[in-house]
Amino acid sequence: MSTAGSQLVIAAVVGITLIIALIVWAKLNPFLSLMIGSATLALVAGTPLVDAFGSFTEGFGGTVGDVGVLIALGAVVGQFLVTSGAADSIVDAFLDRTTPGLRPWVIAGLAMLLGIPLFFEVGIVLLIPVVMLAARRSRLPVILLGIPALAGLSALHALVPPHPGPLIAVDALGANLGLTLALGLLVALPVVAVAGPLSAKVMARWVPIEAPASISGQDVTRTGDEPDGASAGPSVGPSVGPSVGRGLTVVLLPVVMMLSRTVVESLQLPEGPVASTVSTVFGFIGEPIVALLATVLLAMYFLGFGTGRTRQEVSDQVSGAFGPIAGVILIVGAGGGFKQTLVNTGVADVVGQWVQAAPVSPLVAGWLVAVFIRLATGSATVATVTAAGIMAPVAAGMGSTEVALMVLAIGAGSVFFSHVNDAGFWLVKEYFGMTVPQTLKTWSLMETVLSVVALVMVLLVHLLI
Repeated sequence: MSTAGSQLVIAAVVGITLIIALIVWAKLNPFLSLMIGSATLALVAGTPLVDAFGSFTEGFGGTVGDVGVLIALGAVVGQFLVTSGAADSIVDAFLDRTTPGLRPWVIAGLAMLLGIPLFFEVGIVLLIPVVMLAARRSRLPVILLGIPALAGLSALHALVPPHPGPLIAVDALGANLGLTLALGLLVALPVVAVAGPLSAKVMARWVPIEAPASISGQDVTRTGDEPDGASAGPSVGPSVGPSVGRGLTVVLLPVVMMLSRTVVESLQLPEGPVASTVSTVFGFIGEPIVALLATVLLAMYFLGFGTGRTRQEVSDQVSGAFGPIAGVILIVGAGGGFKQTLVNTGVADVVGQWVQAAPVSPLVAGWLVAVFIRLATGSATVATVTAAGIMAPVAAGMGSTEVALMVLAIGAGSVFFSHVNDAGFWLVKEYFGMTVPQTLKTWSLMETVLSVVALVMVLLVHLLI
């Protein structure tokens, strides 16, 4: 290796090590850690002092412009689904007449459905009280229902746009978003089945805890708190809320719009004015920003004005969605800045050449890089950002399907073995009232199973397509 190449490798090691140390040891916010690490990497790589933050600001602006807007629009959709009661209505409709034996599967499916527009943390807040109530009434172990819910939410969070992680990777690798969405949903189905209901059967025997009477001081019992009958269970959601049809329409609209573009593009329509018009129309409605903006407007109408809210109340709901995601957008933008620093300094090219020469699949390499950063920092976002930046030169020579699968491989690696340095670990521990060893045997193991099975599915799809 040349002297210049060695300097770039050293720069990458120093930058990534500093980011890990700042997040894990100094407990510094990931936004500041990524910013400092990016500048350090640039300086060690030989960038002039006055330009130390040049690549960072370039990448930050580009990422927030592309990804930040989508995250903001997705947050607004989630806000209306939760505050209007539409999400509860969907849950209630599916669980109302479900027998206890099927509930792990139904809850996993509901978590996947609601996990499309809702951030992971919001999904937990929404679903865990329902899980506790369903477990209490069905006289089932909490883990038997809780793990499927967590698996559904986590899989969508890691694999399916418009969640921040997949969006970051799509942007960094130049992947087709519609194709990534379709493949992500395809991979997520068997992944959730294995990591959710099937794994929960074993974990429930290891940690046979019962549902508490309250969660964070909130009572989860209701009138008629008896075990379910053999053919039907009692309602486990609110009795009043928007229609299920309206809620499902809002949830599925962006998926349908983005997938429609991919379907039309794959048909390879014959040349002509009609085909040109069809391609143009579906190309427009399939743009992520168009699909999510249309969904926001529909949510405002169906779940805002349609539930009796005034214009001011609807406006307040939109404004209320932005505050909680400000930190997410900043971290995502900082990740984009770090990625751009890797690219502009030439580090990504050097590492990419190594990966191409290594006797391992690029998909596995992307997964391994994400796993390493995930274990070190506890952050799925940082793992995704770093791995996508490193693998970008490799993805440049791939076909559209392979690039989409690279996004999924990195997403799978980003959730590997959540442990004590991950905020999600403590969130799950507290909500379920578990000890640290119990959380490791359930949540941490589930995340590991999910990550490994997702990689296997990605490799299998790569062989078949």
